[in-house]
Amino acid sequence: MRSDYWDQPAFETIRPRRLVAPVVFNSPHSGRVYPERFLAMTRLDHLSIRQSEDAFVDELFARAPHLGAPLLRAHFPRAYLDVNREPWELDPTMFVEPLSDRFNTTSPRVAAGLGTLARVVAENKPIYRERLTLDDARMRIEGIYHPYHAALQKLLSESMAGFGLAVLIDCHSMPRLGRHGERATPDIVLGDRYGTTCAPALVDLVETVFTSAGLRVARNRPYAGGFCTRAYGRPQHGVHALQIEVSRHLYMNEVTLEKNAGFEIVRGLMERLILTLIGLDLVALAGTIGAPEQLAAE
Repeated sequence: MRSDYWDQPAFETIRPRRLVAPVVFNSPHSGRVYPERFLAMTRLDHLSIRQSEDAFVDELFARAPHLGAPLLRAHFPRAYLDVNREPWELDPTMFVEPLSDRFNTTSPRVAAGLGTLARVVAENKPIYRERLTLDDARMRIEGIYHPYHAALQKLLSESMAGFGLAVLIDCHSMPRLGRHGERATPDIVLGDRYGTTCAPALVDLVETVFTSAGLRVARNRPYAGGFCTRAYGRPQHGVHALQIEVSRHLYMNEVTLEKNAGFEIVRGLMERLILTLIGLDLVALAGTIGAPEQLAAE
């Protein structure tokens, strides 16, 4: 089956002219290029199908390459393919053919309709008119999912080779949590899989950037970090992964998916975060976020 992105890139790596820090930014859910074939398969209108997007997150972090850190961003939408899942996390009710035991068909994400190929978008709206074929799943997973993760792994490996450690910042947005006006509702959720994927000193630093701007920050609840955080975060091997969820109401209208007056403020805050991360004194922090013998030689 020919790729739905045969005539355009499904994703892109935006590299800095000079890599100045071992930080990699990843925006896997902000894609908004919807293939015509996919749109013909869905029962949803053009606005409804976009409800699962982390809309404009790639733009919030767009300054990263200009400041010396690479940005990997999807152009394909999350409703089409979710690279923040296991590669074959599939719902058997979505396919014409039966799925063998090699597929993960029983995960909580599949049960919620949010597997590698999602069954629903926000508010449990079914995406497809008819069932899919396994050829369609293979086209997306073998043709896009695996190359995407190969590109991400390459960036992290380059950071390890150049600096002796790597820091993955997995960039996401979330619906506004709680009821309007509820004081305890977080603006930012940081996910490090309950302290297992990122050095505490790094998480503390990121939290301070946000709290200093007057934002409310929560850790790991309700988002502890998805597949990318879990799969790549190996602090004991010098690879740290932290998921950042930004509440959409801060920068956009969640119904119309249009930027609001807060967009430039949030983008400026993300630039401050990027500058903070790439300005880290790695030697001073070697004892907490990296391998001291490797960093001492930098």
